[in-house]
Amino acid sequence: MLNLTQSGTSEADVITELCDEEDELFDWHLPVAFNELRHREKIEGSTKVTQTWRMKERMKTVSVALVLCLNVGVDPPDVVKTSPCARLESWIDPTTSSPQKALEAIGSNLQKQYERWQPRARYKQSLDPTVDEVKKLCSSLRRNAKEERVLFHYNGHGVPKPTVNGEIWVFNKSYTQYIPLSVYDLQTWMGSPSIYVYDCSNAGIIVESFKQFSVQREHEMESSSSMSGSQRFNSPAPSPSAVKNCIQLAACGSTEFLPMNPELPADLFTSCLTTPIKIALKWYVLQNTSKLVPNLTAELVDKVPGQLNDRRTMLGELNWIFTAITDTIAWNTLPRDLFQKLFRQDLLVASLFRNFLLAERIMRSYNCTPVSGPKLPPTYQHPMWQAWDLALDLCLRQLPRLLEDDGSTFQHSPFFTEQLTAFQVWLTYGSETRNPPEQLPIVLQVLLSQVHRLRALDLLGRFLDLGPWAVSLALSVGIFPYVLKLLQSSARELRPLLVFIWAKILSVDSSCQADLVKDNGHKYFLAVLADPYMPAEHRTMAAFVLSMIVNDYRQGQEAALQGNVISVCLEQLADTNDSLRQWLALCLGKVWTSFDNARWCGVRDSAHEKLAKMLTDPTPEVRAATVYALGTFINNNSSERSDHANNIDLGVGMTLASVGQDGNPLVRKELVVAFGYLVTQFESQFATVATQLMEEERQKDKAVPIVAAEAPASGQQPSPGNTSFCSSISSMDSTSSVDSMPGASDPRSKRAGSNPSIPGLSFSNIYIMVWKTLLQLAIDPVNEVADMAKYIVNTIKLKATTTSKPSQMIPNPVMTHSAPASPSNRPVNTAQGTPPQNYLYDESGRPVTSGIKRDFSSPRLPSSTSSPYTYSTQFSRNRKIFDKGPSQVEEKEEEVANRIKQSSVVSTEFFPWCCKHFAQPLMRLSDEQDPESFPHHERQYHFKRNAHVRNEAKEEQMRAGFNRLDDQVFVNRNQGIPSVIKFHPYESFMAVADREMVSFWNWEQGTKLGSICNENPKHTKITSVEFLNAHDDTLMLTGSDDGAVRIWRNYLDNVEMVTAFQALSDMIPLSRGSGLVIDWEQESGMLLASGDVRTIKIWDSRSETKLQDIPTGADSCVTSLASDSVGRSLLIAGCGDGTVRLFDRRLGPTECRVMTLREHNHRVLKVHLQKGSEGKIVSTSNGGDVRFWDPRFTESVRVLNLQQGLTAVDMHKLADVIACGSMNQYIGIYNQSGDSLSTIKYHEGFLGQRIGAISCLAFHPYKVKLAAGGSDSFISVYSTSMKRS
Repeated sequence: MLNLTQSGTSEADVITELCDEEDELFDWHLPVAFNELRHREKIEGSTKVTQTWRMKERMKTVSVALVLCLNVGVDPPDVVKTSPCARLESWIDPTTSSPQKALEAIGSNLQKQYERWQPRARYKQSLDPTVDEVKKLCSSLRRNAKEERVLFHYNGHGVPKPTVNGEIWVFNKSYTQYIPLSVYDLQTWMGSPSIYVYDCSNAGIIVESFKQFSVQREHEMESSSSMSGSQRFNSPAPSPSAVKNCIQLAACGSTEFLPMNPELPADLFTSCLTTPIKIALKWYVLQNTSKLVPNLTAELVDKVPGQLNDRRTMLGELNWIFTAITDTIAWNTLPRDLFQKLFRQDLLVASLFRNFLLAERIMRSYNCTPVSGPKLPPTYQHPMWQAWDLALDLCLRQLPRLLEDDGSTFQHSPFFTEQLTAFQVWLTYGSETRNPPEQLPIVLQVLLSQVHRLRALDLLGRFLDLGPWAVSLALSVGIFPYVLKLLQSSARELRPLLVFIWAKILSVDSSCQADLVKDNGHKYFLAVLADPYMPAEHRTMAAFVLSMIVNDYRQGQEAALQGNVISVCLEQLADTNDSLRQWLALCLGKVWTSFDNARWCGVRDSAHEKLAKMLTDPTPEVRAATVYALGTFINNNSSERSDHANNIDLGVGMTLASVGQDGNPLVRKELVVAFGYLVTQFESQFATVATQLMEEERQKDKAVPIVAAEAPASGQQPSPGNTSFCSSISSMDSTSSVDSMPGASDPRSKRAGSNPSIPGLSFSNIYIMVWKTLLQLAIDPVNEVADMAKYIVNTIKLKATTTSKPSQMIPNPVMTHSAPASPSNRPVNTAQGTPPQNYLYDESGRPVTSGIKRDFSSPRLPSSTSSPYTYSTQFSRNRKIFDKGPSQVEEKEEEVANRIKQSSVVSTEFFPWCCKHFAQPLMRLSDEQDPESFPHHERQYHFKRNAHVRNEAKEEQMRAGFNRLDDQVFVNRNQGIPSVIKFHPYESFMAVADREMVSFWNWEQGTKLGSICNENPKHTKITSVEFLNAHDDTLMLTGSDDGAVRIWRNYLDNVEMVTAFQALSDMIPLSRGSGLVIDWEQESGMLLASGDVRTIKIWDSRSETKLQDIPTGADSCVTSLASDSVGRSLLIAGCGDGTVRLFDRRLGPTECRVMTLREHNHRVLKVHLQKGSEGKIVSTSNGGDVRFWDPRFTESVRVLNLQQGLTAVDMHKLADVIACGSMNQYIGIYNQSGDSLSTIKYHEGFLGQRIGAISCLAFHPYKVKLAAGGSDSFISVYSTSMKRS
């Protein structure tokens, strides 16, 4: 925590600082609850960005026309050549042989030079041709090439320069005249896509003319299509613009002449395009920089040893470096879409454009500017050319030695090592806001080398880890085919790196799944997953990759199934790594989604039974993934269903019902989705159960409600969600049969594979159990969970209502034959011959007859007064499945069944959210761990502030036992009668709760900071409030008397619900209930919950599960809880019957109650455990007696008898002071000796009015401040005297 190396800090200062910070260090060790990713971010997938790296169509240059107009021996009339002059054409001197032989040799050599780049193309030479020969050649090549690209290479060194009218020159048959050939005609013959290379003087004129003719051609097409009128719809669409699909490379500008330097070839431009390394070496020798290499001559560089395609040789390495450098220059200079088009779409085009960059550099040194269409930005001065010159220096310096001594070895260039180091430096400081790393294309090239591959993959992985933008950048460079090819490698050291890289790629672009399956890449990840020696985090990534391969992709599912993915996953379900267990379950869930073969393979391997054990996993994400997997397991759309399949599905449904009380909403959401699948499979049976429940609810509404335990006092509402809902649930006899219920003999149940025994005794219990769980989820405190469950519940209730209509309501007798699933052939189970009411659930859990609220829409219910022949027309189209009506006679039963399958399906974003984890940085330190991050500095500030507050309060605490506590420092009127009041331990505000609102007041400044609505159902109220993580990033916990706990963040502005769960269920309505009583242990992250129940439940905030159920053994409610947060064993409960019960959490349920203290004769208001090893238990009842207990004895050691009629009591946890509030409108302040310190009856001021009956009291955890709330809605804060001595 302390930097001991700070300048100017002596050892004594450090020790002093340590002593001062001892209190602060305590905060660093306190856990922060409800602070995982699932709590901090919305559960949704990442926004998918359209990937542009994958070419829509790869192209290939399949035909090449080599048109040479040389007329060897005769110079064109408009060119005056120097003497000596450049003579070499395709590196052949035409003067050394006869003109015809020289022409043929030049043509043959040029073809070989092109074949180096595209060996499989069809080459045709046209040597000194006529117009007709060119036309015939081009038309033939276009006809054979079809939609592929054709290359037209034109050498016009023996003919006049191109004309401004857009003409190039060829010959007549007798070679006595130069004949013009229009570029317009050439466009027509060549078609598109095409690429043109012009090696002649003034070549830029051709490029300009080409563009003009392209525009002219487009106008002609538009005018002809508009004139054709109606015929244009029958005629084929005009071909795309020639200028967009054609590429041009010209040797020089429209006013420039080709260089005539005799030391250079005459076709310098062609040499740069087809033999770049050779011309680069020649040009290097001609430069002054070559003098740095002694004894280097033009003849010597022709003897550079090696092959171009062998990277181990000097020539091969130079070619490799050249490719990397030109690729890098292009990628860093060109727009991304142009780079993709020119450097990634066609291998020959990519090679020509790489070499074109060299041509620009060399020819500009001779005052020629090569031209291209599309136009490229200048690249001849790019810094990477200096790296090329250095590589040439280092290689050519060795050339004399290598040629003289055959035994000497070639020292490889450090180019790639140095570039990787530069890339590594960029990674140290790189981010999305900086320019991309120049070296990225070089990293791609380095992957080809085994020497550098490991380091390159490591750096590439670190780059991809920066975020989705980095993955998209790497894919745009062309990394994909390289890493796909590497999956064929058997090197074990590459496995962790490749798995990481592929996890990153698939998290951003899932379409790569098809490429992996096509190349059998899935086998690589299956091998990694099955490798027990591979670290768990890498097996997790392999499971993720496999999940993406099988995600909504049948070929991927089949390939993975053949690779035994199910058994591989099942074998590792007991692994200790949380993320691995989570992704194994998700992978299984994706493998058998809508894939029966995989499902039955899982059945044979008892997958559903093995997964069921993970429903109690301590990690919520693992439990949610398990429910997800079991949900997709029972979601099969097979039309042929067997008894075995039904038994499995129902068994899984019964297993899942146990998860209904899970503390994490992720799990509950997935449970609703899984139940939606189950309801879809057994829709008729669930409709039958719903019918019976609704009928019993209707009968109960007519009867006098029975309230458990004590009857509610007059004017007091019982806890809702507990009377109507719980009574209807508890009234369902576990042995109820649905044999006699409507729909039990529905023929569609037989179609679904249900034999006559399914609606019988055993299975009906499963249907009822699942239905009860769904009803509970429909009143879940998390709105998303409740809305999803309501959608399913209301869908089935609507089905139950419409299918139980009397048969007389269907007028068409044909219905009974054409649609056996219609309501007309269902027996009716209504005693009076009327259908049951259609109850839907509102937010409070009460049945209503309106549609669904919040997010999901529900079809409108048929009116009971409408015509029996028209009720079905009120439904929207997608709900005609429930009641086909007269107009639906012709509808087939299969169509109805398919529609039903859509009706109760809900979904979540859990799987995309899990995938998002891999798209985010994994190697970077989290903000909490990074000592330089803003959150870390913020925490430091919080902890220093906390220590200051604690230290500052110590003086007040020492004086509290003999000082008055009646200085009113704050008073204001709350919007409702306060039921709970709570100070924030370290900030100057407090939370005040009434029935459904929590208001926040700054008690130092007297202002209201804001308020939040707790969203608890009507007729319930807030009974508990706690600040969680008060030492750090504070959350607000509220508990209401329906047993629900809600946790909020940003409660002062832009409030968000972090999570919510049902801490208590089956609340007992009492006349004087305590609602939900909680005690929060920050040190352990445990939440103790009790109240109007007969148990104390212990919830763990880390796993979000219920750890323990402790029976109280009392016939009354629990009113107060206290615990030993240090030893974590002693638990104290004050009860409504006056008893104080002590429990040892370490013991079993039957043994855990170790002592019952029975001296109070009235309801216990507060129990308190004093700090320290000798701390006493203090309890207070509303009879006014305060008793001090030694935990070792059953009799109190001291008793204080204060005033009777207390309504609220609080004891300061660190100071010797007790506050008692009375219904008689006063507050008494005492010390633990029973001395009265203050009595507060009036508000301060000249005409201070009497305070109201006290409803709640609370001391500040550290300062000696008392907050009080009264029945007059006023809230006050009292302090000791503010005067300092």
